[in-house]
Amino acid sequence: MAITILSSAQKVRLNAYGAYVFDDKFDSYYDQYNYYNGKINGGFQGGLGIEYMIQPRYCVEVMWIHQGTQAPTNYWDGSAVISEKHTDFDLKLDYILVGGEGHFQKPGSIVEGYGGFFLGLGIINLENPTNGNSGSTSKFAWGCRLGCNIWASGRFGIKLQAQLLSLSQGMGGGFYFGTSGSGVGLSSYSSIYQFGLGGGLTFKLGGN
Repeated sequence: MAITILSSAQKVRLNAYGAYVFDDKFDSYYDQYNYYNGKINGGFQGGLGIEYMIQPRYCVEVMWIHQGTQAPTNYWDGSAVISEKHTDFDLKLDYILVGGEGHFQKPGSIVEGYGGFFLGLGIINLENPTNGNSGSTSKFAWGCRLGCNIWASGRFGIKLQAQLLSLSQGMGGGFYFGTSGSGVGLSSYSSIYQFGLGGGLTFKLGGN
């Protein structure tokens, strides 16, 4: 019984992630009176994951990735006053993803390469610091990555990776870009693409 539990635990890995993600632009020109264009500022993005090795070279992982940043945006919401507005929106992005990954490692090497594809949910929280208005929406999300684990010991390793995360139709009609009210300001959307470079730590449970 103890051997069975230990064998199962050895297939589980806990991962901690940290990366720098680069700026990403978004825009929509619904008509000459309703438009926005801005960017999501780059910065630190971190999270956690739990990985289960189905086979020696194949795994499934569930992970959560978070970023808090700003989205400086120029817009005109169709109001009577003809003037372009600018707001540095406070933005929080959360990705909840699940996917499969392939691993490859030469016998005797401490370097283990991996690559995979993930699908899931993206949660966007946007706040206008000028008037205190806020909104939240959930969108389909996907991601892919390529990297390697460098095993410092049988149980502990350092991760290095490049990744791409995307929220389909993430910015737009789900939020109000005006100066008052809480309704939908625009009816079109712009997808988010976030490319990041970073890594993290990985831990094998249950021994070597």
